Amino acid sequence: MDLLNYTPMLLEASAKTFAVLGAGIAIGLGALGCGLGMGIVAGHAVEAGARQPEILSKLQTLMIMAIVFIESVCIYALVVALLLIFVVK
Repeated sequence: MDLLNYTPMLLEASAKTFAVLGAGIAIGLGALGCGLGMGIVAGHAVEAGARQPEILSKLQTLMIMAIVFIESVCIYALVVALLLIFVVK
């Protein structure tokens, strides 16, 4: 396949096409990173709780705070994706 055959198709694509593609990439990578981050945090919290059961209440509070900050990154990715979809004409 010759790459030059696709050049007219890319030149005819509108800004909205690339905005929607960028929105999909933004929310996809944002969700992937948040999911991995939450999994790592939860895994290490369970491991720490198994090693020192007496700190479970403090550990749970810290874990929930960490998950909230991780989730905020995913919400920012969603906001960027929505802006790309609805603002770009």
